[in-house]
Amino acid sequence: MTTEEQTAVHAAMVAAGADRRPGGRTRTFHALLEGWGVEVAGVEEGYAWCGPEFDNDISCRSTLADVWPLLPPRVRSARQPRLDELDERFRAATIEWPGRGDEEQWWMWRIPRLLVIEPGDPYEGGWPAGWTMMPFPKPDSVRVIT
Repeated sequence: MTTEEQTAVHAAMVAAGADRRPGGRTRTFHALLEGWGVEVAGVEEGYAWCGPEFDNDISCRSTLADVWPLLPPRVRSARQPRLDELDERFRAATIEWPGRGDEEQWWMWRIPRLLVIEPGDPYEGGWPAGWTMMPFPKPDSVRVIT
């Protein structure tokens, strides 16, 4: 990246309010994109937290969506393959909410295919504890493992 592009990327992060993490620590665009990669890898391995925490964890993808249109075109073009790869991996590791997949923030309407629970956690064939707020029965394509 040129110095001018680096400055523009930083300005995009600031404009989208994405340059700071909770607690005030700074965050770079690279860290934001790689953070999405870490979340995707965690979902692929099996998600071990509750539904509301899942929403929080994948919110970095929403932040990327806010920053993306503000980036210089050459930076977007160079990083688009990585974003596309991560998005495809996320789609493969999740299932779509019934009737909700075509929305603008599609990632917010997906559920991990593999939910990991601790031995002894309540689970009787439906949603495990932490996911019982889901407004539909657990699909057969969502596996719960200990």
